[in-house]
Amino acid sequence: MGLFDFFSSDLAIDLGTANTLIISKDKVVVDEPSIIALDRVTGKVIAVGSEAMLMHEKTHENIKTIRPLRDGVIADFHAAEHMIRGMIKMIDRNKNRLISPSHRMIICIPSGITEVEKRAVRDSAEHAGAKEVYMIPEPLAAAIGIGIDIEEPVGSMIVDIGGGTTEIAVIALSGIVCDQSIRTAGDVFTKDILDYMRRQHNLLIGERSAEKIKIEVGAAMSELDDEIAPSDFEVRGRDLMTGIPKIIKVSYTEIAFAIDKSISKIEEAVLRALETAPPELSADIYDRGIHLTGGGALLRGLDKRLSMKTKLPVHVAEDPLRAVVRGTGEALKQIDYFKSVLMT
Repeated sequence: MGLFDFFSSDLAIDLGTANTLIISKDKVVVDEPSIIALDRVTGKVIAVGSEAMLMHEKTHENIKTIRPLRDGVIADFHAAEHMIRGMIKMIDRNKNRLISPSHRMIICIPSGITEVEKRAVRDSAEHAGAKEVYMIPEPLAAAIGIGIDIEEPVGSMIVDIGGGTTEIAVIALSGIVCDQSIRTAGDVFTKDILDYMRRQHNLLIGERSAEKIKIEVGAAMSELDDEIAPSDFEVRGRDLMTGIPKIIKVSYTEIAFAIDKSISKIEEAVLRALETAPPELSADIYDRGIHLTGGGALLRGLDKRLSMKTKLPVHVAEDPLRAVVRGTGEALKQIDYFKSVLMT
């Protein structure tokens, strides 16, 4: 091993709208919210990740928080570059390095991404210190991450519900045969909950509180089995009538009602993808079912609802939040083997 190899380390990055995960040397070394806090006057980065998330919606006029990604793609190029750089620094924090490491990076991207958006990802990674940048479509990374052999001439259907996009793809022979990429995903659910609380309870809450409601009592069906039904959750916010802070309790049934329309959009996209799949692959999907990954897969009752709609078995991946980054890490480890699915 030469000195160069010692100082270089390869990274697999799941650059998500809500969370960014990084794998280095087979370990998830970073799992942080995709957000940074900047000083408005000097433009300097004050905090990255969970530290910045604590400041979100609580800042004064000198500090602003930015989520650099919107709908699965980079919306703020400058902020994205700072965020990637800040997260890479988190890995090297414990090592006193004399030479800054040079990285080869694999970053996963939504399947419906445009050339311009692709270039933004590549440029951000290069500015953050990558010597080589490869990209892998999210559904393929998710399939590899849950242990599907993507090279087989057998169809597999992946539904990856992230923060910004829901990626639905039928995969066979190391490629995406048909796909649907819609911008209805975790962030839209959060906004639905926010709007519902304002409309129904006259309660003004922030994005972070809405996110917390989604995690604690989020459900895709208004009737759940007792073992998975969560108990009511206390929400704190500002009463729109009096302007005074107050607490109310919400149940999973209310949240299921609040996000119902958005989940219907995901159902429709799944049906569209099934309609466009070649008949031979449809037969494979009938046998194998649909695989759910991404944070949205954790919504209680979503697998059952999709199963009722499509009449197909629906499997939730284990640790669905990390399926994509695990697959990206696997592609990084066997970069020559997966060369055909990587884009440069």
